[in-house]
Amino acid sequence: MSVVMHESLATDVKNRPAYSPGLEGVIAGESALCLVDEGEVGLLYRGYPIRDLAEDGTFEEVAYLLLFGHLPNQKELEDFSAQLTEHAVLPHLLEVFLGAVPSSAHPMDIVRTGVSLLGMVDPDAADHSRAANVRKSFRLLAQLPMLIATSYRLVNRKPRVRPREDLSFAENLLYLLTDRKGDDQAKAMARVLDVSLTLYAEHEFNASTFAARVTASTMTDLYSAITSAIGALKGPLHGGANEAVAEMFLDIGSRERAETWVREALAKRRRIMGFGHRVLKKGDARSAIIQRHAESLSGICGDRRWYEIATAVDHVMEQEKGLHPNLDFYTAVAYLQMGIPRPLYTPVFVCSRITGWCAHVIEQQDHNRLMRPRALYTGPSKREYVSINRRA
Repeated sequence: MSVVMHESLATDVKNRPAYSPGLEGVIAGESALCLVDEGEVGLLYRGYPIRDLAEDGTFEEVAYLLLFGHLPNQKELEDFSAQLTEHAVLPHLLEVFLGAVPSSAHPMDIVRTGVSLLGMVDPDAADHSRAANVRKSFRLLAQLPMLIATSYRLVNRKPRVRPREDLSFAENLLYLLTDRKGDDQAKAMARVLDVSLTLYAEHEFNASTFAARVTASTMTDLYSAITSAIGALKGPLHGGANEAVAEMFLDIGSRERAETWVREALAKRRRIMGFGHRVLKKGDARSAIIQRHAESLSGICGDRRWYEIATAVDHVMEQEKGLHPNLDFYTAVAYLQMGIPRPLYTPVFVCSRITGWCAHVIEQQDHNRLMRPRALYTGPSKREYVSINRRA
């Protein structure tokens, strides 16, 4: 562990260098991928407003944008989608691994270990060039839905299904996880899932992305960096919020119970998940987008229970705490409507954020400098060593 060894640091607070707990507000690098702004600019992916991308684009277009820096034309998009279809196959080593996974394994542990194993068998494993990293990103994006769905189906003794060439990325993901496809409700669900994937795809230097960039700064392979990101995302202070929100809605059960439930929870100083953001203090612009889609999907599915519970909780939290919902809050409504298994909410997040992670790894290594911060020493001043036979 690195420490700043200077006696005055332990005794003279005024001479201590600037310190921000959790690196809050600290500029730790440069990136052309994402602007997170609370003003009129809002959230931009490579200059494009998130609202435009979510409402008018597709997740495949956003993935292409993040990896290549520009939106694809029709041929580029078709070629990109064809490559995703081609690579949506798990290597034999992964099949063996998934067949041996215990039923008690955490889904994020399976994803983390599965991605690490993919790094062993990737045909570009020994090639760390930019072009090879882009190809690895394609394969990861294509294989992750298969990894997540196959492991879940094996553990729960459900028949396996293969992705279909006639379905989009979001349609295939919904099909792999829920068996839903084709009908009007399934199409509406897939559209909202596509929007959520776009909204989750990238968000600057969050904990998992920063973990990936720190790892990538050593010039290790892309899979090692992505494994670091997944490990960081597993932590409850970063990932799993939409899962926790869904569990809260299930516990509340009805709109009539919502206000009392929240006020009692607040009285007991329990944390209400899905509110507030470390950076977005004035509210999350993505939340309004997914809220509209969650409401629309609730109407299409003929079940407004979860949405009504959510709006009731939202109202109380604004009234009592002045807090606004973040992206995870109304996403939980949408995922409940879709019937996505709750333990898979965070792995679904990985299916989206893998695009941002990979783009950050590539960007970091294109303009690399090893990340090596310093620590503010808070231990005792210099002490005299005493031999063991003289110690009390």
